[in-house]
Amino acid sequence: MTAPPRPSPPPAEFTPEATGPLAGLRVLDLSRLVAGNVLSWWLADFGAEVIKIEDPECGDPLRAWQLQGVSFFWKIFGRNKRSLALDLKGEEGRALVLRLVRHSAVLIENFRPGTLEAMGLAPERLWEEAPRLVIARVSGFGQDGPYRRRPGFGTLVEAMSGFAAKCGFPDREPLLPPLALADMIAGLAGAFATLAAVRAAEAGGRGQVIDIALLEAIHTLLGPDTAIYAALGEKPARTGNRSMTSAPRGVFRTRDGRYVALSASMQTMAERLFRAIGRPDMIEDPRFRTNTDRLKHVEECEAPIADFIAARDLDEVLALFEAAEVTVAPVYEVDQFLADPHVQARGTVRALPDAELGAIAMPAVTPRLSATPGALRRPAPRLGEDTRAILTGLGLDGDDIAALAARGVIRVAEEEGEAEVREEP
Repeated sequence: MTAPPRPSPPPAEFTPEATGPLAGLRVLDLSRLVAGNVLSWWLADFGAEVIKIEDPECGDPLRAWQLQGVSFFWKIFGRNKRSLALDLKGEEGRALVLRLVRHSAVLIENFRPGTLEAMGLAPERLWEEAPRLVIARVSGFGQDGPYRRRPGFGTLVEAMSGFAAKCGFPDREPLLPPLALADMIAGLAGAFATLAAVRAAEAGGRGQVIDIALLEAIHTLLGPDTAIYAALGEKPARTGNRSMTSAPRGVFRTRDGRYVALSASMQTMAERLFRAIGRPDMIEDPRFRTNTDRLKHVEECEAPIADFIAARDLDEVLALFEAAEVTVAPVYEVDQFLADPHVQARGTVRALPDAELGAIAMPAVTPRLSATPGALRRPAPRLGEDTRAILTGLGLDGDDIAALAARGVIRVAEEEGEAEVREEP
């Protein structure tokens, strides 16, 4: 049996000439793996010039996260960036970083706390070169405190933050997210904080350090959990797909083996749902009259809903609930998401040219700014792709660059990009 064709996102082209609201903002990204790359990814998408400073031998370890030999993670999170392959273990490499700092607005790093200082690149030293430099420091547990030297892997903080303990079903073990959630949340928070600090510096202030702890970033997602425990002594329970704050809410199986997600968090929506399934009597039933009542009797409340959905195919369920203006949506797998007409119409995912794959599907720039949107300007760079151009912009000539390459201080890829970083007068 022939497999159905894979849904294709609408094609797009890279637009090297595009700018963005952060054009002119130079960012040195010394980080590795996810959190720092997500931070600089958002800045790069909106026009910042992000220079990835990578190890000349292996580059950012994110390049090694491969599937069938393809670095999909790097192709996504490395887009719109430039690659400078530079060894930071020696004095020559660090001296070049200090020269780059002079005309940069932001530096991102995610070494263990204290490592930057041990390298001779402490914030105070960096500010000697650029007093308004914003230094975004990403770590698992923060720059101080008894855990500051612990490895900062997202899995550890997803466990310690309380996030895993409330995820999953009550009769099963706590559930970790199946993606680098803590890192990505920290990257998003770091991007916001970086722009706030840049604005302060541009308004006449000095540079500052941003202390981005993965533990604290993901803990903010838990909202009032600590407040509830401190005030009432109640801990959040694992409730599967149910909500601790509203009912009915969950994932329900249809007759044809698909699933729908449903939320009736408002009283009017719950009443609308009960009418849609032919059970208006539930509106006045003392067990289901209010949200508080429904939470106390959630299994009895959801049973007739589950039965109604289980007796019908997905398309019929969606049509019935849409006509009744009930908030429900299909549970998609990735192929179904790509094929969705709304996703296609908005270009939520675009197919961009790729030298290795021919084309690669990647998320479009988001959020969408009406007047100064971000853009997909260039694909993720090859290791050292921009080394020559960047160092030429610092005033090094061909002999200088060749000598540095021979000593292993830098790596120069072939066919570098033409843009240069020019030293300020």
